[in-house]
Amino acid sequence: MRVEFSPPDIREEDINEVVRVLSSGWITTGPETKAFENYLAEHIGANRVLCLNSATAALFLSLKILGIGPGDEVITTPYTYTASVSVITHVGATPVFLDVKENSFEMDYSKLDTVITSKTKAIIAVDFAGSMCDYDAIYKQVENCKDKFVPGSSLQEKLGRIAVIADAAHSIGAVRNGKNSGQAADFTCFSFHAVKNITTAEGGAVTWNPISGVDDNELYNLFRTYSLHGQTKDALEKNQLSSWEYDIIYPAYKYNMTDVAAALGFSQYRRYDQLLARRYELAEQYRRELEGTPLWIYPHKGENFTSSHHLLITRVEGFSCQERNQLIKSLAERDICTNVHYKPLPMFKGYKDRGYDIKNYPNAVKMYENEITLPLHTRLTDDQVTYVTDSIKDILRKG
Repeated sequence: MRVEFSPPDIREEDINEVVRVLSSGWITTGPETKAFENYLAEHIGANRVLCLNSATAALFLSLKILGIGPGDEVITTPYTYTASVSVITHVGATPVFLDVKENSFEMDYSKLDTVITSKTKAIIAVDFAGSMCDYDAIYKQVENCKDKFVPGSSLQEKLGRIAVIADAAHSIGAVRNGKNSGQAADFTCFSFHAVKNITTAEGGAVTWNPISGVDDNELYNLFRTYSLHGQTKDALEKNQLSSWEYDIIYPAYKYNMTDVAAALGFSQYRRYDQLLARRYELAEQYRRELEGTPLWIYPHKGENFTSSHHLLITRVEGFSCQERNQLIKSLAERDICTNVHYKPLPMFKGYKDRGYDIKNYPNAVKMYENEITLPLHTRLTDDQVTYVTDSIKDILRKG
C-alpha cells in the first residue's frame, strides 16, 4: 500500500470550473479572481483581500509597501521555510532570528524585547503546521517596546509601531482567541501552493487589518499596482473600450493571480468546511492509534484555538536525528512518504554564509532533531492511516 505525503485533492467540480474559465475567453486576472477575493474576505472576516501568485509575493509586498528596506531589521523565527526569511533580504533588510521557546515550535515571545531595536520595523510570525501564533503576546511586546520604534515611511508612521506580519501559509481556516487567521495580524499572507489545504496550483493572498488614516481601497490598489509591474490598470481594465492608457508608478514585479488559478481555488474553498472536517477526523484517528507509543503529536485543538490541521507533526521521544532519519527510511521501505518540518534555517549554507550560527538557536535544534511529519491530506483513507500507524509501531517494536 503506497501512502503519498500530500497530493492535491482535485475533484470533478474543480476541473469543470477550470474548464469553464478556460472556455470563457478571459484567463488572466479578471472577474474570477475578483470573485475569489471577495469570497475569501467574507469568510475570513476581512475588508479586502488581494490574490497573488504565492505567499512569498504576499510577504514581499507587505514589507515593500510598509517601506522596509536597507538598514532595517525584521524579526522572525529560525524554525520555518526559507520563504519567510528570504523576502526580508529581497527588500534589503536584515533578518533577525529569535529562537523558539523550549519544547515549542513558536518564537519565545517573552524574549522579543531582547532583539527589538530602533532598527526593527516588522515581525514576521509563522503560523506553524496550521496553528496561529499567540498574537496577543506579540502585540504586548510590541507595545512595551513602542519607545524604540522609529518609523521609516508614512505607512509605518500611521501604524505607529512595529508591524506584525503573519506568515499564514499553513493556517487558513484556523482560529485563536476568537479571531480567524487573517484577522489577528496587521498583514496576513496565505499560500495556495499544491500541498496546502486548498490549492490554486501556485498562489497566495494578502489581507490586512484597518489602519487609522489609511483607506482600505487605496491600500488594495497599492498592493495590486505593486503586483502588476507598478501598472495602475490590470489587464481587464485595459481591455475596456478606449481604456488602454495607464501609468507606471514604480518599476515593480509581476505577482498577480490568474483567473484559471482562481477558479480552482474558488471551487476548493467553497467546500473547505468539509475538507477541514475530514482533516480533523484523520488527525484524531492518528492520535487514537498512536496512543501509548513514544510519538508525541502536535496539538491541533485547545481551549482557545483550533488549527487548520495542515500538518501532522510528531516528535519521537528519546530519538536522535540519526534515529529519526532511520525511521523515515524504514517507512519509505514500506512505501510510506513522510517529511520533516523544518530544518532550522541557520543549518543551511545560504544562512551560514550570512553569519548565522545554529549554536545560537538550541531550542530550534532540539525540536528539529526528532521531528517527523506524517501524511495528512483529504485523499487519505482510514485504512491508510492504520497502515501508517501499524507500520510505525512495528518498526519501533523491532528497534
